[in-house]
Amino acid sequence: MKKIPLHWKIIIGMVLGVVYGLIANKLGWVDFTNDWIKPWGKIFVNLLKLIAVPLVFASLIKGVASLSDISKLSRIGGKTIAIYLVSTVIAVTIGLLLVNTVKPGEGFDKDSISKTEQIQEGANKKIKAAENVKDGGPLQFLVDIVPTNIFDAASNNRNMLQVIFFAILFGIALVMLPNEKTTYVKGFFDGINDIILQIVDIIMMTAPYGVFALLGGLVVDFGASAELFIALAKYSVTVIVGLLLMILVVYPLIFRIFTKMKYKDFFKGIMPAQMLAFSTSSSAATLPVTMERCEDHLGVSEEVSSFVLPLGATINMDGTSLYQAVAAVFIAQAYGMDLDMGQQLTIVLTATLASIGAAAVPGAGMVMLVIVLGAIGVPTEGLALIFGVDRLLDMMRTVVNVTGDATVATVVASTEGQLREVTEEELMS
Repeated sequence: MKKIPLHWKIIIGMVLGVVYGLIANKLGWVDFTNDWIKPWGKIFVNLLKLIAVPLVFASLIKGVASLSDISKLSRIGGKTIAIYLVSTVIAVTIGLLLVNTVKPGEGFDKDSISKTEQIQEGANKKIKAAENVKDGGPLQFLVDIVPTNIFDAASNNRNMLQVIFFAILFGIALVMLPNEKTTYVKGFFDGINDIILQIVDIIMMTAPYGVFALLGGLVVDFGASAELFIALAKYSVTVIVGLLLMILVVYPLIFRIFTKMKYKDFFKGIMPAQMLAFSTSSSAATLPVTMERCEDHLGVSEEVSSFVLPLGATINMDGTSLYQAVAAVFIAQAYGMDLDMGQQLTIVLTATLASIGAAAVPGAGMVMLVIVLGAIGVPTEGLALIFGVDRLLDMMRTVVNVTGDATVATVVASTEGQLREVTEEELMS
């Protein structure tokens, strides 16, 4: 029997998970799901997060050290950061254009939605978490990039940007030293990188089952929030349309300009990573799969992918930035506030900078949204209005984040002459 491709296995797991969740809600299997199904989804995500830091550290050091000189590093790094920033600004702009055209918050009665204790408590946690981010001033994200203790930074996936900083610094030092002094060090990290990628293959064997547990638990959790979803449908659709424009218009246009690869081939190759991003809502957790798909199924060189993708999983948040723009204006509309052009330009700047410091983990976008709201003078309590639908939108915007990372990696590889042609079997496997 023909082997079923991984992305189809993941899709099957997703569909069965949703079906199970609906049945569990109908038959009252909530406790059984929380006790016996949901933990397997958490275990799957934990396995992916387990290897995130060592993968980023080893792959970045290997990627930077493989560059023959510092000028090559600066060229690739410059292209990468420039494209990431431009795509983020485009995403925020699309979000603002959509929300100002559709105006989903006009006539919206914020008091008509029942703010359950769980929703209000969740919103308050995000507001409190954002206070620590705001205290350091506008350049706090730059301060946070430089760790005081690399071992402490490596102990928490939320400090991924600090790990990236140290790994790049370590790699630059390797490039600057004579080869005879660094041969064994490079070989060590080459071996570590290969071992971590093999662990990724082992973990991905369990992906369909992990996705089933994640989606099943999610549907059970939100089964009681149907009314809230309906009340916020207009807002949700606005965000979703913006995210689809990024995937179906902006990224294909970038591909057409900078590469010869067909976008449908890119889509086939990256689909398993997109499905995993949807299930986990975490760019960091999806990173190992994104790297594997780009290298083995899209033809991106290991030199480019090991540098561009870990960096993108941390600073490139197109989907999150677009969502923040729509959410900020929506909340302002709900409160009857008219934002002038200066305030909307502030959203562009703040959302772009906030995305750089956003952790590549579920829910980080909500914390960054508090910063955006504060910058334009919109009440942060309005976060409670959208908290009920954030989990679903978080899943979808993570797909855009991961797709954007892979797009930039492919573009950079193409412009550097490091994008090989792949066979149909490689795309679909």
